[in-house]
Amino acid sequence: MEPVQEIELLLLPEKAFDEAAVLSAIHQKLGKKALDIKGFNIRKRSIDARGGKVKFNLRVVLFFNQVAPAEVPFELIHKNVQHAPEVFIAGAGPAGYFAAFRLIEKGFRPVIIERGKTVRERRRDLANLTKNHIVNPESNYCFGEGGAGTYSDGKLYTRSDKRGDIQRALGIFRFFGADEDIQINARPHIGTNKLPGIIEKMREFILSCGGEIRFNTKLTDLKTGFGKLTDICLNGNEWIPASNLILATGHSAEDVYYMLHHRNIRIEAKPFALGVRAEHPQELINRIQYKADFQNEYLPPAYYSLVAQVGGKGVYSFCMCPGGIIAPCSTEPGLVVTNGWSPSKRNNPFANSGIVTEIGYEELATLGDVEKDPFIALKFRRKVEEASCINGQNDQTAPAQRLTDFVKGKKSADLPVCSYTPGTEPYDLKEVLPGFVFDRLQKAFVEFDKKMKGYLTAEALAVSTESRTSSAIRIPRDKVSLHHPEVMGLFPCAEGAGYAGGIISAAIDGEKCADAACINT
Repeated sequence: MEPVQEIELLLLPEKAFDEAAVLSAIHQKLGKKALDIKGFNIRKRSIDARGGKVKFNLRVVLFFNQVAPAEVPFELIHKNVQHAPEVFIAGAGPAGYFAAFRLIEKGFRPVIIERGKTVRERRRDLANLTKNHIVNPESNYCFGEGGAGTYSDGKLYTRSDKRGDIQRALGIFRFFGADEDIQINARPHIGTNKLPGIIEKMREFILSCGGEIRFNTKLTDLKTGFGKLTDICLNGNEWIPASNLILATGHSAEDVYYMLHHRNIRIEAKPFALGVRAEHPQELINRIQYKADFQNEYLPPAYYSLVAQVGGKGVYSFCMCPGGIIAPCSTEPGLVVTNGWSPSKRNNPFANSGIVTEIGYEELATLGDVEKDPFIALKFRRKVEEASCINGQNDQTAPAQRLTDFVKGKKSADLPVCSYTPGTEPYDLKEVLPGFVFDRLQKAFVEFDKKMKGYLTAEALAVSTESRTSSAIRIPRDKVSLHHPEVMGLFPCAEGAGYAGGIISAAIDGEKCADAACINT
């Protein structure tokens, strides 16, 4: 008999977290063979809502004739790198911090430049944005310690298993205080209420190892010579010699793209996705997904994942937030941008999700020469965000429409209560969204209702605009060395460069770029 075996179990929600019930299910499945089991570990837990009864699917590792080994949590080793060779990192998001961890592991000193504030100091600016509609261009939902994911949920779900070691990345989050379930649950999630404390511990670790983090410090320029990075400029007046820079500035740092273009460093237009944020009562989503079990106390608030083809083009849900809140995510006055987040308990009364469609090269080509204008997608995005700012430069009220009215193409007479605190206003969204985007979403909502009966309801809202799903610019890099092809020592990284799409994939890419920078140092 093999000493280790992996099996799958389908259990009712009330039994999936009960060790005795799991062991009983193992015995039922294996019969006499189960007598030799000395222990088991749950490797993965996911919800199976198919059929009439909701169950949990458990992937369980069994140990025969040997005791199940005690779990050894991942641990970052503390090293003193205060006097080690330096590598600069622009951006203190997941890519930047994970790059720093990797550099410390390898004996290098990370110097992180962050345009925004510390994770706690950001809160005042977020409150000012939410309550008073005042946007701080350097401190908001996108800019500041922890990056865009810190105050927009902390979802750790990713499909990027081919990009790197997901379990290592999750293990690092656990090392800094995340719950152990993030390495078991199929859709791991930390929560906006818990993630700031974890980010602070990450910062303390980097500093305790001799690393440096400079907040309120903006990368404003750089110099090259003979195809190599030579210097970087901070805050417009401080030039520092630098031979390595991991550029992890996020998908909203438009000024960085223009700075690179000004320096004749190649950037490229990139397809991205755009649409609206749809919000439903969470109880309605529970009822649709869980059916008769929708009030089962052992089940978490239900999520959904939807996709439809409209005229050969995809429309899909993005960043779905059960028990969540729609947040104002503009990075400057005169734009309205939305995103969603959930607390760790996901106990708010609403569920929201981005519903978006790809703005591909085919669509961009109708606007101009994609090859000659690397900003064509960025300008397209900005135009929609400006159109969504319906009440003037200093107002973050979002245009919205009941989902049923959106499909009918008529302005809503009134709107249901919405979690978007700056407020919503009835508006015909076909006046805000590009015609082909509105048309695709309109048809997709009808298709979504066929897959989730009851999804298309007057209780639900479409709120504009959801536009920061990914970068509208790609900064090219060599596939092997990860250098920019024209500038040795410049490492385009993660979401802002077009190589990641969430916290975990950004973290993994940060580590890869750190490895590359070590080779170059």
